[in-house]
Amino acid sequence: MTDGQGKEEQKGNPGQAEKVILVGVSTGEQDDAEESLEELEELAATAGALVAGRILQKREAVHPGTYIGRGKIQEVLELAASSGAAGILCDDELTPAQLRGLEQETQLKVMDRTLVILDIFAKHAVTSEGKLQVELAQLRYRLARLVGLSSSPVPPGRRNRDQGAGREEAGDGPPADQKPDCPSQPGFKGD
Repeated sequence: MTDGQGKEEQKGNPGQAEKVILVGVSTGEQDDAEESLEELEELAATAGALVAGRILQKREAVHPGTYIGRGKIQEVLELAASSGAAGILCDDELTPAQLRGLEQETQLKVMDRTLVILDIFAKHAVTSEGKLQVELAQLRYRLARLVGLSSSPVPPGRRNRDQGAGREEAGDGPPADQKPDCPSQPGFKGD
């Protein structure tokens, strides 16, 4: 498999396929999650990965921070340890928070269905135009996931009044109790 940008990322012996665990979430009774995992297994094989196992969680909705719950994360860790899997392939497109959360919880490489498909296209692109188109698609996909990667929930320069930055409701500058006492400083409150 590649790193999502078309570059080979092999660990261990060259030519040895990377082992991955397929992870999916079933959110309803009429869900086709099992069939979707079978399709993901075919995609993984096409991308050059070996499937070490599958984990399917039944939930009302995917976990907003890690895609799957803590119990299933523990199952993934146990399966990875026993099988030597180095990565996780999730059956759905992950949000940046889910991708980061699952990577932090498992310390494994995490990819979603879209990245696997882009990986396959990258491996099979022949012409320079095709390679550039795939690389552009990969970069656009990654760019959308880079937004909000800082540890602050609000980007710098975008803080609101509740966070202590911005204008005083009655006018410009700091609150009256924080105005400087020295006439040479901007905002001097005077007598």
